[in-house]
Amino acid sequence: MTMKRITLLLLAATAALFSTFSLPGQNKPVTPTEEEALMRHWIATLGSDDFGGRMPMTPYEDKTIQYLAGEMKALGLEPAFGDSYFQKVHTIATVTRLAEGKWRIKGAKKKTDLRQPEDLVVWTARATGKIEIPNAEFVFCGFGIDAPEFGWNDFEGVDVKGKIIIAMVNDPGFYDPSLFQGKNMTYYGRWTYKFEQAERLGAAGCLVLHNTAAASYPWSVCATHVGSNLALFNEETRNAGSLAVKGWFHEDGCRKLFEVAGVDFDKTLAAAKRPGFKSFVLKAKGSLALNISCEIQETCNVAGVLPGTDLKDEAVVFSAHWDHFGHGTPDNTGDAIYNGAADNGSGMAAVLMLAKKYGELPVRPRRSMVFLIPTLEESGLFGSEYYCEHPAFPMEKTAACINFDCIAPEPLTHDVVVLGGGKTCLDAYIQACAAAQGRYVVFNDDNSDGWFFRSDHFNFVKKGVPAVVIEYGKDLVDPSRPNKYPRSDWYHKPSDEYKEDWDFAGTVAHVNLMFGVGLSVANADR
Repeated sequence: MTMKRITLLLLAATAALFSTFSLPGQNKPVTPTEEEALMRHWIATLGSDDFGGRMPMTPYEDKTIQYLAGEMKALGLEPAFGDSYFQKVHTIATVTRLAEGKWRIKGAKKKTDLRQPEDLVVWTARATGKIEIPNAEFVFCGFGIDAPEFGWNDFEGVDVKGKIIIAMVNDPGFYDPSLFQGKNMTYYGRWTYKFEQAERLGAAGCLVLHNTAAASYPWSVCATHVGSNLALFNEETRNAGSLAVKGWFHEDGCRKLFEVAGVDFDKTLAAAKRPGFKSFVLKAKGSLALNISCEIQETCNVAGVLPGTDLKDEAVVFSAHWDHFGHGTPDNTGDAIYNGAADNGSGMAAVLMLAKKYGELPVRPRRSMVFLIPTLEESGLFGSEYYCEHPAFPMEKTAACINFDCIAPEPLTHDVVVLGGGKTCLDAYIQACAAAQGRYVVFNDDNSDGWFFRSDHFNFVKKGVPAVVIEYGKDLVDPSRPNKYPRSDWYHKPSDEYKEDWDFAGTVAHVNLMFGVGLSVANADR
């Protein structure tokens, strides 16, 4: 599509970009102040103590999803899943323990015991009471990456079937800026990819070798896997096809294994960071026995649809997760409710506001609009993963996904930071709509912590659907009014509560911006 054609489409959208609209049950026009008030109302409600931190699979889930479905119905949206706004998502929660409290490893002359969580943490998604792997063999596979576009294959010439893969976290670019995408982590660097690749190759398990700098978080984060681990659950297979063992390896624990195998740990890791490294089987084995307790549970995605016109069998998806952490460790004030007002009450408010604005247009968009509020984002993007496997509209008929995550509080900025920008045809739409607001776009090229892979839009990306998420800008319109509530003060803490003095100017501007982008995509010819 030419830039001229995009511009013509955006001219039609721009008039609506700052348009007035009506509250439910009212006929009189409302001002942008009332638009903000409605969004604040949604955030304050969903982030209140009454919703208990919106932990999935607790009584607060039903309260949350019923509220969301009620708002969607009041806004005139049709149910996305037949006659229901709810999509059931089955999960399995497993607690995995080393049967003897240790994993005995034997080499030719030495032996050692690996314990959790000091040396490693292991878990499984299989619905079984026990897993046994006699004489398990280990294969050190460098980064555990097969990336033909980067000329890198850690699995060339080595058989990993039935063995335990050890793979370093991140990718070669973290250590050498000339490799892969330099400091910007590719998906090959994510631990989730390494598990997926191990499963594709028929390995028995995969242990990701932790490094604090390369992972962007300390070992204590990995150690949380000693508790309950969540995964999607296939009722037919009972997850029998998933890896028998997933886990994280502490560097000290891996050193112990390498010493028993007679391998120099530091030299091996240094070689693995360079092209031409050859993976190898370690000369050490250890029979593994795991005791597992599991619980099969059910949670729900929530979604409504605004049907389109001549292209109604295609869709644009607007997403924002509803789940948070419920009741947890109290902070220094004694507050133990993780309200999740910004994360992600603000995102849900954006999705509901867009549903309202599109529904009140005098002419419906050509493509259908799906307003998806998935579950289990905080647990591993499982709700959106399930939706992408069982979508309301086929993935090949899904034109784009616009995701909202933590968009308030935010002051107004001249810049619009786009995570995932510079990669898809959505860029031109975003740039044009930002220009209509007198703002400019910055494509966030710092993905050193892998953030692009850590919100719901990425499951759409994995299916080939263009997807973006808007982040905080830095170029303040009023430098004398910085954000009073920076992310570091509330992120994943009980202090993530709604406050009346939130600065909302940037939040409203972002919602209006993505309104124009979504409308342009929905009405485009291609």
